[in-house]
Amino acid sequence: MISKASEEYLKTMYILKKQNGYIRVTDIANKMNCSKPSVNKAIYNLKDEGMLNYESYGTIELTQEGENLAKKILEAYDIVYLFLKDVLNLEENEAENEAERIKLAINDNTINKLAKYVHKVLDLSNLDCNYDINKERCRDCVKRTSIKRK
Repeated sequence: MISKASEEYLKTMYILKKQNGYIRVTDIANKMNCSKPSVNKAIYNLKDEGMLNYESYGTIELTQEGENLAKKILEAYDIVYLFLKDVLNLEENEAENEAERIKLAINDNTINKLAKYVHKVLDLSNLDCNYDINKERCRDCVKRTSIKRK
């Protein structure tokens, strides 16, 4: 189990890989507004957890386990963001900022229940499939509108 701070680094790496096709320490530091030594420490912690492969001054590659966890982290953010923006009608920027903070504080059981509620209220899909954020199968069956990610 990785820390919430490590989850944020992993999520950022996944997003950078999707946006740029590669992951660099400098890009992570710039996106997260932190120092390169902080990024390097996080990289080695994530490497020890089996989330990525990295050799000093080499490329950073997410493992399958790391990529799956990054997707789960983004899914949790999306669920909280949808609730804040579309159910509570917060402004987009406020919903984005709040979703980041809230997601770090709630557990998977709460996310699962919030997902079912959000999808029911917004009539996006039926999650009576025993939705569980930890199961790829359930995430694949969820159909919803595209969500703007950072």
